[in-house]
Amino acid sequence: MEDELLAVRVAELAYDEGKTQDEIGALLGISRWKAGRLLAQAREQGIVRIEIVHPRARRLTLERQLCERFGLKAAIVAPAPEGLELDRVAQAAADYLTSLRPVPRTLAVSWGRTLTAVSEALPDGWANGVTVVQTNGGVTTNRRTGNAASLAATIAQRGHGHAMLLPSPAILERVETKRAIEADRVVAGVLDQAAHAQTYLFTAGAVDPTSAHVENGYLTAEDIAELARRGAVGDVLGRYIDADGNIVNPELDARTVGIGLDALRNADRAIFVTAGAAKHDIARTVITAGLCNIAVMDEATARAMLEDS
Repeated sequence: MEDELLAVRVAELAYDEGKTQDEIGALLGISRWKAGRLLAQAREQGIVRIEIVHPRARRLTLERQLCERFGLKAAIVAPAPEGLELDRVAQAAADYLTSLRPVPRTLAVSWGRTLTAVSEALPDGWANGVTVVQTNGGVTTNRRTGNAASLAATIAQRGHGHAMLLPSPAILERVETKRAIEADRVVAGVLDQAAHAQTYLFTAGAVDPTSAHVENGYLTAEDIAELARRGAVGDVLGRYIDADGNIVNPELDARTVGIGLDALRNADRAIFVTAGAAKHDIARTVITAGLCNIAVMDEATARAMLEDS
C-alpha cells in the first residue's frame, strides 16, 4: 500500500507538475531509479492511463496495423468525413507521391475518377523529368474531361516530364483487333515501358452500373450485371477479377488492352489508391491478392479491411 501511494505521488509530480525523475527523487528522498520504477508501476497498475488523442496518432496506428496484417511496405490513411473521401484520399496520394525518394523516373498509371483527382491534387514540380506511361487503354468517344490521356498528361506536366500515351480503347469488340493493336510498334513500345516501370500508381473500379467502363461506352449495365453473377468484385487495370484475384471472364480479358496484373504483383513499388465504401470489396481483393505493396485509403476503408480480415 505504501508503494502504491508513493507511485500515485510520483505520477502526480511527473504528469501534473511536469517534474523530472531527478526532481521527483530530490523532493521525495528517493533515487531517480526508484522514481522511474514507480512511474512504470503506476502505468502497469492503471494508476496512470496515457492516451494520445491527436487524430493523426490514430491513423498511424491503423497504418501500422495494415502493414503488419497484409505485408504492405507502406499504408497511408486519410481522415475523411462522409462524402469527402475521394478528395482527402486524392490529396494524401498526391502528398505521398511528392514525398517519394528517389523520385520515380518512370511512373505507370491507370485511369479513372480517383486518379484524375490525384493528378489534380499534385503540385507543380512534384518531380523533375518523370516519364508517365499509361498501363491500359482508355481512348473513347466520350469528351468528358479527366480521361486517361489528360490525367497522364497532367501528372507528367506537373512533374516536368512527358507522357507516353496508349492510343487504344480499353476494351475492343474482337480479339483479333486487340492483337493487331498491341502488335503495332507504337502501342507495343508504350506497353513495354509500362511493364518495366519503376513505380505504379493505380486504382480499381467497383462492379457497378456507374462504372467508368459503362460511362465511356465499353460495357453496358447488363454486362456489369453478368460479371457480378460470375463473381467479379471489380476491375484492376480494366481486368475484372473475383475475390481471390482471378480473372472472371477470360474472353473479355482477351479483348482488354494493357499490361497484365503480374506487373503489379512483381513491382518494387505498386501504389494502390482507393476511396469510399462502394470499393471496399475490390480494395480488399487488391490488398489480399498481393496486387499492391503500398495502399492509400480513407479511414473507414482501413477499418473495414482490418475488421473483415
